Amino acid sequence: MRVFIKKRLTLTVTLVIFVFCVMVATLLLIIGSLILLQHFGVISPSHPTSENTGSNAESPLSLLLIFFLLCIFIGPALTAFFSRIALNPIRKVIVAIHRVANGDFNTKINIKGIGELEELSHSFNKMTQELSGIETLRSDFINNFSHEFKTPIVSLRGFAKLLKENKLTQEERQEYLDIIITESERLAELSTNVLTLAKYENLEIIVDKTPFRLDEQLRKTIILLEPKWSAKDITVNLKLDEVIYTGKEELTQQIWLNLLDNAIKFSNQGGLITITLENINGVIQFVIQDEGAGMDNQTRAHIFDKFYQGDTSHLKSGYGLGLPLVKRIVNLCGGNISVQSESGKGSIFTIELPC
Repeated sequence: MRVFIKKRLTLTVTLVIFVFCVMVATLLLIIGSLILLQHFGVISPSHPTSENTGSNAESPLSLLLIFFLLCIFIGPALTAFFSRIALNPIRKVIVAIHRVANGDFNTKINIKGIGELEELSHSFNKMTQELSGIETLRSDFINNFSHEFKTPIVSLRGFAKLLKENKLTQEERQEYLDIIITESERLAELSTNVLTLAKYENLEIIVDKTPFRLDEQLRKTIILLEPKWSAKDITVNLKLDEVIYTGKEELTQQIWLNLLDNAIKFSNQGGLITITLENINGVIQFVIQDEGAGMDNQTRAHIFDKFYQGDTSHLKSGYGLGLPLVKRIVNLCGGNISVQSESGKGSIFTIELPC
């Protein structure tokens, strides 16, 4: 019964009840006022006749006028009084909106009783929760972006100043020059990744699609990164079906490069990486699994955010742009990406693309 009443108590029903209560209260007050006026002899209930003309008896027109005046004064007064109570939830929402506008994204409201206002309350709280998360990501993005750009620039400036000294040996000069070249390449790579991500974020439609062998592209990618996985003595286990995919090779190449590079980066020395590619009921499924460090729940929730790095110590090289780029390309291809991971137990990335 309670649920039934809660479902039926919509804003429309509430307004109807409010108007009805104001009307009834107004009518009762008017009747009471007329009784009091009659009691004190201000008006008389008797109708005028030829015998009492000229007496203090009121004419029907006078009674109607008094009734009308009472309605004018009592009705709006009651409406103003009750509307202050009825509009309290709206005032709470307005105050909360002003707080959010001033940057307080932790503001919450809790309105009960009216269906539409309860839904508004839930939506508002969900909105502030999302805004709070976005603000945190924005702050992290700016901090990480500044850090990633500032670090190589500071290194370049420092070693360039050292090279101006005349007391350096040839070996020291060569070492400093190598560091400058490395940092310059790092800065150039970061700039390229940022521009690539910006390019694909603004891309809405993929043109110039051509059919190509997806399994062959994966083999070429693995060969391309062979120096990296060989240096860590990693075994790459392949199970690739022959799959022909119609798309843009440049885009899909970025997917495999980034995912395989991540798997190599976070794998342990002598680890194993397993890659499978299958066509399952018209859906292309790509799975890459490593036995590396894995991720906790918090890291897994943010890995597709730009510049987010689960390794806050920055012991692993990277800029937090690879996975956001992968997700964007997968979305452009009309597919989806998911991840399963536990700390210390490796990660499994699954990509499904329409065939």
